[in-house]
Amino acid sequence: MTSYGEAIRDAFAWLMRNDPRVFAIGQGLWSPWYVGNSMTNLDLEFGRARVLDTPVSEAACTGAAIGASLCGYRPIVVHPRVDFMLLAVDQIVNQAAKWCHMLGGRAAPAVTIRGIVNRGGEQGAQHSQALHSWFAHIPGLRVVMPATVADARDLLIASVLCDDPVLYIDDRWLYEERAELDPVTPKDLRTIRPARLRAGTDLTLVAASYSTLLALRAADLLARQGLDAEVWDLRVVNPLELDDVVAGVARTGRLCAIDGGWQSCGLAGEVVARASESLSPAAWRAAPMRITLPPAPAPSSRALEQLYYPSPESIVEEITKSMVRPRARVVL
Repeated sequence: MTSYGEAIRDAFAWLMRNDPRVFAIGQGLWSPWYVGNSMTNLDLEFGRARVLDTPVSEAACTGAAIGASLCGYRPIVVHPRVDFMLLAVDQIVNQAAKWCHMLGGRAAPAVTIRGIVNRGGEQGAQHSQALHSWFAHIPGLRVVMPATVADARDLLIASVLCDDPVLYIDDRWLYEERAELDPVTPKDLRTIRPARLRAGTDLTLVAASYSTLLALRAADLLARQGLDAEVWDLRVVNPLELDDVVAGVARTGRLCAIDGGWQSCGLAGEVVARASESLSPAAWRAAPMRITLPPAPAPSSRALEQLYYPSPESIVEEITKSMVRPRARVVL
């Protein structure tokens, strides 16, 4: 059995063995704990010329990687916290995402930017953000969020092999999830679509990253109440392909989008909007709903964290309270 974190390491190792253009750059890459078990001893296996532990400058290492990608390399920039990746937003948003468009497609930075979500443990507001909705808003920047062990490996490989700039976001709350993995079969990132991880007839749950695990656990709890929920894992959030998901909502008539970000202008709202635009009012058995973080920065108190972050139990409570009720008859 391979863990989620180990699967990320397997992806790095596969890429470096099979493509000499690939190298990793970022902070803490030689540390045995800084990026968890996701890069253990890669510097010893492939050398520190290909696993570069940089000084503390997110802007500098990201800019260097983008420049290297324009010279034919396939760099992976590692930001151990998404929060501090914000110091490289100019390089990501104004440079990497724009070059192909500005140069008429004649050059593109094939750079992968790995941002790690590292929340919980009383770390507070400046160490707990995902911010995927920010970056999914940007044309020219692909954004992927693996939820399963297989996707932790395979989406990283697909990201690095893609000719476009890709933001790969992984969540440390998933690192100890385990699964059996098949041998690597490289995939084209442009063809990857949402995956239905569970079939169901009464309700469609849609999520990405750690929220997908919450959705699966919530579906198990709903089943005990006699509600059969299907679960969709978005996998790629920009560009967001929702045709299969919308078809699922058309079958169940109910939609709950679960997201580890905030509600305002967020991923859950985009899922609900796209489904609402695509389906007629008659297709709905209940109004669609969103379950997200409260509109406040993350707390530092462990007791408050229990209230702040959604759980399978709180998701089920919201669904049964707000969605699963008989549709009122309209009397004219």
